[in-house]
Amino acid sequence: MDFTLSEEEQAYRQELQRFATKVLAPHYQSDDKAAKLRPELVADMAGMGLTGLRIPERHGGQEASAVIAGMAAEEVAHGDFNAAYLIIVSALVSDILTRNATEEQQAAWLPPIASGEIVPAFCITEPEHGTDAAKLEMKAVPDGDGWRLTGEKTSITLGMSAHSALVLARTGGPGARGVSAFWVDLDERYVSRAAFDDLGSRAIGRASLHFDGLPVPREALVGAEGEGFVSVMQGFDYSRAIIGLACLGAAQVSLAEACQWARDREAFGHPIGKFQGVSFPLAEYATYLRGARHICYEALWRKDNGIEHGTEAAMAKFWAPKLAAEAIHQCLLTFGHLAYSSESPIAQRLRDVIGLEIGDGTAQVSKLVISRNLLGRTYAP
Repeated sequence: MDFTLSEEEQAYRQELQRFATKVLAPHYQSDDKAAKLRPELVADMAGMGLTGLRIPERHGGQEASAVIAGMAAEEVAHGDFNAAYLIIVSALVSDILTRNATEEQQAAWLPPIASGEIVPAFCITEPEHGTDAAKLEMKAVPDGDGWRLTGEKTSITLGMSAHSALVLARTGGPGARGVSAFWVDLDERYVSRAAFDDLGSRAIGRASLHFDGLPVPREALVGAEGEGFVSVMQGFDYSRAIIGLACLGAAQVSLAEACQWARDREAFGHPIGKFQGVSFPLAEYATYLRGARHICYEALWRKDNGIEHGTEAAMAKFWAPKLAAEAIHQCLLTFGHLAYSSESPIAQRLRDVIGLEIGDGTAQVSKLVISRNLLGRTYAP
């Protein structure tokens, strides 16, 4: 891999850094307290092209590489970790639609995502089926030339704010081959929402969505009937590396703050950084974070170059959120009592990144993928 950024890429990174510092960071904590997604945040992100990164230019997007999408999530998370969700979800949904929807469908669905007019959601998880998503129970009941969706989806990121969603529902028999994907408007006449009172990422509005016979026309079917599960799951491989970089972005800014505190704070006549008990943990986490960051970018680079990247994406997903939580925790301890407060951005980052240790694939599933690729299916769980 060539780790050198082009002049254009370096300029883009610097532009993102300014945007995150000046536009996003001032609202990070107040948005958490308000516990709702600000429309202005969506508009600001769309204005920077961040909601259309993976959308083709012909449909109003940036047609950016996976590496650039990861870079954007990392830099945005420096200022507002939760704003990175708009990149993660938009990139995942738009990538799936670009690969599986017809050109006519793409022309109708992708431009509003790119412009920020539509906030998308991704509806897979159900009350009884999370990791074992192939067993989902939401029904798509035939109705004329279409279907009606009935059932519940839960733990939906952006569930309280999304206008449209990619929904998996059962059109056939048991198992993955009985599942189809639909792009639907979340019409309030047929869809009710219930928000979670979460530990972190409260501005994102995680929710349960109850579908009460939502009518879905045939033209809303994404790909072939019965192929929704397989086509959708393929999108997760690279998005998990983007998730990893968002978590690492939050950890990196916390580490920078802790290092500055180690220079400024004095105890026993010296800056506290002079004490190995303070400086060595920071040195250790700086090393670990760099290693995890390389894995994330390798996964995205492999995606861009058409090389198998499932193992690297799984490594990124299980390690980066876990490491980020541990690193931010250490940064909080470096500050001591000052950071143990709801007023501390470090404390909020800790609460926020924990959510992505759970969402979009648990560590156990990631390790299962890694072990099967490492040992072979015959010798792995």
